[in-house]
Amino acid sequence: MAPVSPTVAAWAIGLRIREKRGELGLSGAAAAKTIGVAAAYLSDVEHGKKNLSAERLDKLMGIYEFDDDEADELRELREQATHRGWWTRYSALFSEDLLRFFGFEHGAESLVTFGSDLVNGLLQTEDYARAIIESGAPNLRLAEVDRRVQCRLARQQRVVGEDPLQVLAVMGEAAIRQQVGGKDVHLAQLKHLATLIDQHHDSLELRVVPFDATGHPAMGGSGFSLMSFPSGRLPTLLWQETVTSTQLITDSLTAREYALAHAEATKSALSREDSLALIEKAFTRR
Repeated sequence: MAPVSPTVAAWAIGLRIREKRGELGLSGAAAAKTIGVAAAYLSDVEHGKKNLSAERLDKLMGIYEFDDDEADELRELREQATHRGWWTRYSALFSEDLLRFFGFEHGAESLVTFGSDLVNGLLQTEDYARAIIESGAPNLRLAEVDRRVQCRLARQQRVVGEDPLQVLAVMGEAAIRQQVGGKDVHLAQLKHLATLIDQHHDSLELRVVPFDATGHPAMGGSGFSLMSFPSGRLPTLLWQETVTSTQLITDSLTAREYALAHAEATKSALSREDSLALIEKAFTRR
């Protein structure tokens, strides 16, 4: 069972009330006026970025005619949404979208991810993560680098902690060949991957697309992750990263296209056993 995430709870409330408003044919401006908030504020609530007070939520649920069971669920979600996630400690370092991604990742039940030339952040060693962060922003102060590394390691508790996230990570062979941080850091990262695969075989599947694969739709694209949640009412969420930008995408059609691309990349990848053998071969030959 995934842990409670304030980010996911706020998003779930927003989706429910936006869906109900649509069923009633109310405009956002009209709905906002009935509970005494600005239309922009209600829009942020519907997108999971802000919370309503308990009184305003009760008033809105009365106007929208939620039944008693649904109302109780929304009140519980609102209570969860008022808590502070561990990622809020890093609000001075990261964008709002990235902080929300951390919150979604924390509350997800499963995640599939693709990256062509880097090991996913959930699977990185501390030194590998530090090398990535320093190379991506060489002018960062040491204290800020340290905090960014700490944040990345905190995220990894969803992989190695209790009730772990179910992860299917697909990566290109370049990710296990590129000597990020130098030979020693690279070697330690490979060994770490092998250890994770061995110790978390029930929740972690790592697949490598070899250099001799003929091609797949995700090849040459940016890294991305697709997150699914315990509640069947929540859609799959897409997180996409490029060199200059990051983006959370809730559009179901776009998420489906990426899911299909991930499935094709998985078909091009080695089996989990052969992927592990390739990783082990890469560090035992040194």
